[in-house]
Amino acid sequence: MTAAATIEASPSQAHYLGTVMRLKPGAEVALFNGRDGEWLAHIERIGRGKASLAIRSQLRPQSASPDLWLLFAPIKRGPIDFLAQKATELGVSALRPVITRNTAVERVNVERLRANAVEAAEQCGRLDVPEVAEPQPLDAVLAGWSPGRRIMLCDETGTAPPVADGLPREPGPWAVLVGPEGGFAPAELDALAKTPFVTRVGLGPRILRADTAALAALSCWQALIGDWRQAKR
Repeated sequence: MTAAATIEASPSQAHYLGTVMRLKPGAEVALFNGRDGEWLAHIERIGRGKASLAIRSQLRPQSASPDLWLLFAPIKRGPIDFLAQKATELGVSALRPVITRNTAVERVNVERLRANAVEAAEQCGRLDVPEVAEPQPLDAVLAGWSPGRRIMLCDETGTAPPVADGLPREPGPWAVLVGPEGGFAPAELDALAKTPFVTRVGLGPRILRADTAALAALSCWQALIGDWRQAKR
């Protein structure tokens, strides 16, 4: 993306600009592609399913989100859409659905999750969009895991230390792992507890829904290790 260039919007983007936002030629919009920062542009032409935009100048340079993944067992359509949106707002760099032994929902509309992530990134002012992976069994994910990325395991058994006490303040790549609505199977928890790059933490005395637990854990991580500790831009 460079100044004075002209780009063509996708049909869905053109529909949003013309039909939803009701913008006309000359209207200014902010653009980002996840690589080149945020740019000011204006609409040159717009019609049914088509729009061209002329780029003027850069508004913000590209900034990086924390290297934080969210591993979560798929849940029903409404909650999973909400989870994708809010996890994007909370700064995750990857959304990775994992199939556990107690996972009740195994089909995931990955394209829908991506669309939710894009919309949330636009709303919250992010200049990148989380990667959305295809669902994989938890065992397969852990078998191919790089030990350099630590995992914060949300342990619902009540035996893990509170997150504020148990989470190491170590920078670097991290992932938050949240189980299904029925919880992890005992064998899964035993295996995770024996894994050197996994840190078990508790999220308080109440039983949280899977989507609530994920967002609570991400908020704790951001407050203790992530970019919430930095000054607001």
